[in-house]
Amino acid sequence: MRVNALVLAGAPNEGKLKECSAAPFEALVPIKGRPMIRYVVDALRGSKAVEQVVVVGPVAELTPVVEGDGLRLVAPVGNIIDNALEGIRALPRDKKVLVATADIPLITAGMIDGFLDLCSRRDADFYYPIIERRLAEERFPNVKRTYVPIREGVFTGGNVVLLEPDAALRSADRARRFIDYRKSPLKMASILGWGFLFRLVTKSLSVPDLEVKISRLFDLRGVAVFCPYPEIGVDVDKPSDLELAEAVMATAQPARAS
Repeated sequence: MRVNALVLAGAPNEGKLKECSAAPFEALVPIKGRPMIRYVVDALRGSKAVEQVVVVGPVAELTPVVEGDGLRLVAPVGNIIDNALEGIRALPRDKKVLVATADIPLITAGMIDGFLDLCSRRDADFYYPIIERRLAEERFPNVKRTYVPIREGVFTGGNVVLLEPDAALRSADRARRFIDYRKSPLKMASILGWGFLFRLVTKSLSVPDLEVKISRLFDLRGVAVFCPYPEIGVDVDKPSDLELAEAVMATAQPARAS
């Protein structure tokens, strides 16, 4: 599978990482002397499957960091949905788009290729990685993640998705509404349905149930991908994450895809 890639790098450094770095944007927070986004861009450029790369973020600040990588920089225009759409529009529509955040420095080219290989085994518009808790905690015992229990086990999500660009653009308004409602339980329930939420709470939902709900909710064919790479789920957004990334890089290279 050949894809294009989009990196979301527009988040200002206004959260907990501000305690560790004065960098104006999270993508520029240094890890082992290199801006965090460099690790993500290097992984994408090293992938056998990735062709064009677009980065949505502060152009002036990012240009000296990623200049010469043959990628295109696009200025952010709003929230994460709007920025993703801006990046998608900057890419050709003839290939799926791998969307990654700029805060997953432990990802490697091999992991990207491995994830895309798993995606290639199913036909869909939206592919979302889910990582089993056991795998995540074996690799990173002290990382705090949000886990969801379902029939097949307990999982956390990853920080990359694979999208069919036309389907993503078509579903943009639905995605925007979902993001807007995420902090209102009543509004979220009106979208998801009380029956769905009850099954989620009682741990009776299955992966196929979730795929059907996502597909109907966003008017596209959505699938969950059982992902064996916990690094895809480790986003660096607080000091303890930064310490973990530096420790992993100092002691050993993250496990690559076979």
